[in-house]
Amino acid sequence: MDAKKRRFLQLQAAKIRKYGLEAIQAANSGHIGGSFSMAEIVSVLYFDRLRIDPAHPRKPDRDRFVLSKGHCTPAVYSALALRGFFPVEDLKTFRQIDSYLSGHIEMNHVPGVDMSAGSLGQGFSVAVGMALAGKVDKLGYQVFAVTGDGEIEEGQIWEAAMSAAHFKLDNLRLIVDNNRLQLDGPVEKIMSVYPIEDKFKAFNWEVFSIDGNSVDEVAEAFAEADSVVGKPVAIVAKTTKGRGVSVFENKVEFHGGRPSPEQYSIAYKELDAQIEQLEK
Repeated sequence: MDAKKRRFLQLQAAKIRKYGLEAIQAANSGHIGGSFSMAEIVSVLYFDRLRIDPAHPRKPDRDRFVLSKGHCTPAVYSALALRGFFPVEDLKTFRQIDSYLSGHIEMNHVPGVDMSAGSLGQGFSVAVGMALAGKVDKLGYQVFAVTGDGEIEEGQIWEAAMSAAHFKLDNLRLIVDNNRLQLDGPVEKIMSVYPIEDKFKAFNWEVFSIDGNSVDEVAEAFAEADSVVGKPVAIVAKTTKGRGVSVFENKVEFHGGRPSPEQYSIAYKELDAQIEQLEK
């Protein structure tokens, strides 16, 4: 990846975090940790990889994206707004009773959202169905889904993984946001899912392990996945919960907790500094 493209994608990730933070502050609630950990993944998806058109969000041959960890809407809604699916100003209505931007991702009211999600594990199952439909209909699209590492404790994930391998869905890419923290604490202590890579390999998936906070490695993994034939692809992306803001990083309390006014101030200063540096 050339330096200009890298800088652009890093800038979008920083903006995704800032706009997501503004949405969370306006709502006085929302999931910071998991939204911030996946910002680079979302940046590469929406600004480099997905074949989508904001003017025609339901094109039959578009690529699909499913946020299976459906509570991390601040990242995806921010990316959709930055891509032109709806006005950036609307992000400040997030989670308001009369807003179309609900706390969990919602397909019937938010332009550009391919699947609603809430109960963990269900989004990924739908992504498998979308990929199978694409094969049957010969439409040539790819399906991308993001799960959390805590989410893959759900048995439904592994039923879907088994189905995807059985049907040889090489148009399916699952990204596991491996930030190592879930609501109640470290994933390893709550219900260990490790080694994640070996589990997907045992289900006959092609597996890549990457630094999920590196736009270079995310983009490279998607490119390498294009050469895989006859197998679905799992990308295990090691990330940092709350990435990009010192007071949020690796803090389990910000899985869904509200920052203090002082913490918001620190976060805005740090994100503004990152954006200013990347825009130079």
